Amino acid sequence: MYVDDPRFNPAAREDGPIQPLSDDEIDRFVSDINKNNDEAISYSELETMLDNVARELNPALDDDKAETSSRHLFLRQLLGTEVDEIPVAEFKKRVKSWRIPSLKQETDDDTDQDDYIKKMGAVRRLQSYWAVHGPMILFCCIVGSMMLAFGVWQLVKYLGPAYRGALGWGVVVAKTCAGLLYPTLFFLLLSMARYLSTMLRMSYSISRFVNFDLSQNFHIYMAVLATFLGTVHGIAHLTGDFIWIANSYRPEQLQALLGDGASWGYRDLIKSRAGLTGIIALASFWTIGLLSLPWVRRKSYEVFQLGHLLMYPIIGCLMAHGTQAILQWPMLGYFLAFPTLLVLTERATRLVRGFLPIKATIRILDSETVSIKAEIPQSRLFPYQPGHYIFLQVPKISRWQWHPFTVSTCLEREIQLHIKTDGNWTKNLRALATEDEKPVSITIGVDGPFGAPAQRFYDFSHTILVGSGIGVTPFAGILADLQSHEDAQRGGPDEQSLNEKLPHPAPTSDKPLRPHGPRSDSTDGSAQGSETVTPRGRSRSLRRASFPLSRIGSRRSSRQRNAAPDEFPADYRRVDVHWVARSRQHLAWFAELLNNVQRSQDWHAKHDGLGNPHLDIRIKTHVSMKRPNISTHVFRWLLELHRTDDHPNSPLTGLVNPTHYGRPNFVQILDEHYEDMKKYHGQYGYDVNNDGKTDRFKVGVFFCGAPVVGEVLADRCRALTARGRAENTLIEYYFMMEVFG
Repeated sequence: MYVDDPRFNPAAREDGPIQPLSDDEIDRFVSDINKNNDEAISYSELETMLDNVARELNPALDDDKAETSSRHLFLRQLLGTEVDEIPVAEFKKRVKSWRIPSLKQETDDDTDQDDYIKKMGAVRRLQSYWAVHGPMILFCCIVGSMMLAFGVWQLVKYLGPAYRGALGWGVVVAKTCAGLLYPTLFFLLLSMARYLSTMLRMSYSISRFVNFDLSQNFHIYMAVLATFLGTVHGIAHLTGDFIWIANSYRPEQLQALLGDGASWGYRDLIKSRAGLTGIIALASFWTIGLLSLPWVRRKSYEVFQLGHLLMYPIIGCLMAHGTQAILQWPMLGYFLAFPTLLVLTERATRLVRGFLPIKATIRILDSETVSIKAEIPQSRLFPYQPGHYIFLQVPKISRWQWHPFTVSTCLEREIQLHIKTDGNWTKNLRALATEDEKPVSITIGVDGPFGAPAQRFYDFSHTILVGSGIGVTPFAGILADLQSHEDAQRGGPDEQSLNEKLPHPAPTSDKPLRPHGPRSDSTDGSAQGSETVTPRGRSRSLRRASFPLSRIGSRRSSRQRNAAPDEFPADYRRVDVHWVARSRQHLAWFAELLNNVQRSQDWHAKHDGLGNPHLDIRIKTHVSMKRPNISTHVFRWLLELHRTDDHPNSPLTGLVNPTHYGRPNFVQILDEHYEDMKKYHGQYGYDVNNDGKTDRFKVGVFFCGAPVVGEVLADRCRALTARGRAENTLIEYYFMMEVFG
């Protein structure tokens, strides 16, 4: 048990100085345990409360008798005594020595973040707000400006006496709505063209300000607006200018404007090409809208998708609507032609791929998540990358339903998806797997790949990835991709090497053997039955390694392992990953993937010698959910520290790396990163090209999560870039606000 291992000591964590439990909190903790209010703490009381908290946080632990016995032994070692009763005063001293973070520290961290934003000042706050929300605001302004321009043009044109005098106010309202509809329908269809958005993402400038990752919400807003404008347009025609034309209120002006058409009757106008196509299109719009209501989608997603097939007759009717050229030359068809071509091509491709099944396997990962693995045929034109998303079809559930999911990993042509089962379709998908977590063969249809939220990741050699909850999905695949390429290039863990034991670590020194992430003394830190990926992309079953107790206390501390090296290889690449989850259950989504990455990092630490790493991945996980009950808070930290020889993973999260409970301090995290980058960039005298000039050094900061955290990151990136200019290091931090979902 790693009681004295600084790796699992809260005081040695990388999240800043620890504010330990206060005397008042320790008194409350003792009161919770000492129900009898006597002079001693009973070991059985401690044991019972520890088991209750373990059962509350992870019910699966209650079924593992070996784990329970090991946990009790761990508690004994923490107490440092075999007696059954410990005097209260002595117990308080022991609790204080554990250096558990105070509950107040979590509150202070939240306050510090809020205070940091308040202290930014108006200009900095506006800049940070713009970095997070600016692209969406600018894009909406572009769309709104186009709508306004065409709407005003039509309004001014039909306000003139030639039209308003002959047809009344109905034509003014109808044509103003038509002007607003031109760009609305254009962007409505364009938001469905996913191949286009994928290509746009290749340009940083375009994808930064035209964010099609919000295409679903944008599509809904445009559809609602188009339905409203189309309804007003139709009502204005039917109750306005159609009546004026049929009754010939001003025959001379009608004759001058429409010629012989001025003698049309009301029914003739309804039956005209413009009348019929307009009515059919408007009725179809309303049908799609009604079938898109949330309760309809929940009841039958297939009805929702089938209803959207009405978009094809709608497009045809709209293109034909103005071709009669009663009042002006037809314009709508020109607006719809380009996006229609894109959508038809994409949908035809999807239809064909639906009848070309791909063999896949599905298995249950936990109570909320399933995993699907499939090998993509070589006939696919576009390469699949981690972070891309695809549309998935499972014929056993429905041949006509396609759902988008992000590619978690992509090794050669094998892709893996992690899918949270929180809807009817995903629950039916889960039913195809077996509860014993063994892979089950199925067939699927795959359409894609489509634009990756973090596909610009490879533009930077040094990156910081910050994800909240499921927002880490695009980044998780990138880590596996980087590590698999590293393993393919320099070798990696296979079944034979995993059976080897790592040697004893060297004593702690100023120059660490390995500058990154927590490592185990075995190459295997996963749960039994988990899989790792060899350089050839084959999955292999792993066995647990034994961790001799003699190694306790000989390991390097977390801070020392993560200190910046003194020398760096020329191809040194560093990736810092911060995953903030609401609860420990959410960390289980990618525990296997992250542990595989960590296992490969450990393998390279052993086999690449004592030099510095080529690929330096530092994984840090944070659980933000507060536990106001002091006993739950304390025992949660202790359970996280509990590791055994047979179970080197955290009993709460399943991760090899330790987890911090509370919000991360991103100001400190980025400041420390800048200092490390100064050492790396300064190794070459800041003049990598030897041209006598300080070279720019770019760090990408990718974020997918709560906007308020994004504002802090954006402001810090701007501040560190300014600091780089002032210190002539020219280290620049580029903030990338990513959207997932």
